[in-house]
Amino acid sequence: MRSRTSHRRTPRTAQRRVAAVALAGVAALIATAVQSGAATAAPDTAPRTASAAPGSESVELTPAQRAALMRQADSVKAGTAKDLGLGAKEKLVVRDVLKDRDGTVHVRYERTYDGLPVLGGDLIVQGDTAGEADKVVKATRAAVRPATTAAKVPAAKAEAQALSAAKAGKAADADVDRAPRKVIWAAGGTPVVAYETVVGGLQHDGTPQELHVVTDATTGEKLYEWQAVQNGTGHTVYSGTVDLTTTQSGSTYNLTDGARGGHKTYNLNRGTSGTGTLFSGSDDVWGDGTPSNAESAGADAHYGAALTWDYYKNVHGRSGIRGDGVGAYSRVHYGNNYVNAFWSDSCFCMTYGDGSGNVNPLTSIDVAAHEMSHGLTSATAGLVYSGESGGLNEATSDIFGATVEFYANNFSDVGDYLIGEEIDINGDGTPLRYMDKPSKDGRSKDSWYSGIGSIDVHYSSGVANHFFYLLSEGSGTKTINGVTYDSPTSDGLPVTGIGRAKAEKIWFRALTTKFTSTTNYAAARTGTLAATGELYGTDSAEYKAVQDAWAAVNVGARSGGPGGGGTTFESTTDVAIPDAGAAVTSSITVTGRTGNAPGNLQVAVDIVHTWSGDLVVDLVAPDGTSYRLRNRTGGSADNINETYTVNASSETANGTWRLRVQDMARYDTGYINGWSLTFP
Repeated sequence: MRSRTSHRRTPRTAQRRVAAVALAGVAALIATAVQSGAATAAPDTAPRTASAAPGSESVELTPAQRAALMRQADSVKAGTAKDLGLGAKEKLVVRDVLKDRDGTVHVRYERTYDGLPVLGGDLIVQGDTAGEADKVVKATRAAVRPATTAAKVPAAKAEAQALSAAKAGKAADADVDRAPRKVIWAAGGTPVVAYETVVGGLQHDGTPQELHVVTDATTGEKLYEWQAVQNGTGHTVYSGTVDLTTTQSGSTYNLTDGARGGHKTYNLNRGTSGTGTLFSGSDDVWGDGTPSNAESAGADAHYGAALTWDYYKNVHGRSGIRGDGVGAYSRVHYGNNYVNAFWSDSCFCMTYGDGSGNVNPLTSIDVAAHEMSHGLTSATAGLVYSGESGGLNEATSDIFGATVEFYANNFSDVGDYLIGEEIDINGDGTPLRYMDKPSKDGRSKDSWYSGIGSIDVHYSSGVANHFFYLLSEGSGTKTINGVTYDSPTSDGLPVTGIGRAKAEKIWFRALTTKFTSTTNYAAARTGTLAATGELYGTDSAEYKAVQDAWAAVNVGARSGGPGGGGTTFESTTDVAIPDAGAAVTSSITVTGRTGNAPGNLQVAVDIVHTWSGDLVVDLVAPDGTSYRLRNRTGGSADNINETYTVNASSETANGTWRLRVQDMARYDTGYINGWSLTFP
């Protein structure tokens, strides 16, 4: 067999199409009602240079080089666990590895406890060699020491609970795909023994279902649920006449890309299961640019996968979704009138429907890149597809969907900050999502608020989408590639962009070396700042722009001047909050300031608790003056992740400040996960 590039010469005949459905997985249109656990990403010490620090960018690893580093990390994992202070029953499992140009190695691990998988126990270590833990980012700061590993409730109860959850979401043909397995659930605060059950079938819109339900194995309480299937020459429908890499065997050509890990494109021909039939033919011409020709959508999907592969390889140095040089595969023509597309880890593939009336296949460049990028997130950060981490998961696919579209430089589908503008799902020519002002779609959110983790991940993703646009292009009105944008800010202050090329580097580095399965928006800010510091320096214009772009979507403080500060003092020490007990405090000592504290002191609070309405939270100044931050508000919502502005101008800045927390009611517990003070 041999690979060859075929040149397609048929003009595009389909009109621009727009989409308004979710481009994620099986759970695409199911709103989530559970917040993800608190996460942290340490703002490590970084090079202090104004220009990019090339040593901090990842290098491309061949599959053999990556495998060698993973073997090295695996050979020393017992020592790594000891260095991290893990308990005797805890073991590490190597999951991924990256290497920087300066030799720094980042190893991502899963964790087990007494042989049980620890969900939410993943971590990343960074050092000069594979497995050396000079720095660490953990999905949870809580010590993994469950009271017991014995189950008190039968597995059958967990199974029934999972099936009930699927039926509540109007799933069809729901059945248990994977029987309840015992795990340690560490993503929600105090680690406990639990069951994880996976339910298959179809979601209400026909998307395959892979619903994970976590049940407390001692009480029978449902702890969490999420969907694992994620709605991520050809004469194409959307991209015009393009070159495709195909394979010839004898006198037959097929859509197998030997230059990109053997990626293949299949025709499901309206089916909803199996692989389908590999596109093949006697000539090397695919489709005619119309949706009625089955090959046209196949050409779109094949082209989009190739662009996405090339983008990650050439821009970020990653060879394939998993970094192992192996290509995923694509399936087109899924179902009948199926208005969605999705990524599935179980098949390591992207799948595309043909839209309403089977005339609008969801195979445009940004949709293809969106779905394939779900695979990247799964192979790296593993952001749980629910709560704030789910919004970040969706946003990551939107962000890279847009950057791949710009990278493609295709005259028929130009780069823009609109998602799904080619596939007409709304039927009125409007995009699925807008990155400059997400709320223009009528559902997405422009900025963070305390309840954002309880809405559908496709709409909570607006916060990160908006951040990325502001970081890339800045606020206000501007026209790019013929599209006019007008991006607002939550604090009314302007943001100056640093350019998409730098913004995409920052997001990719944060995703692959700072984010974990439970990262929320506060931790995403911390992670992107850490990544920016490593790439450009902590005193750089880029670092300040990241602070300002996050503040503009109501996450954290500005870099200076009105509304924020440039100096942050932080405590990351866990402090247990006793149930209906005495108040506890966590201290931060401020030094090096002159005069009084500002009138806009920013107090960022991260508390893990199963009923935030039980809590009274105060800031206590060095002289003992108390400032009430929260007084038993929030009802039954989990956790407190919020930044408060305090007029502390009457207080001396230097000295020991305390966060005081008291649980005023019984039955729910938690801990102070961390907090910080930011001065202008």
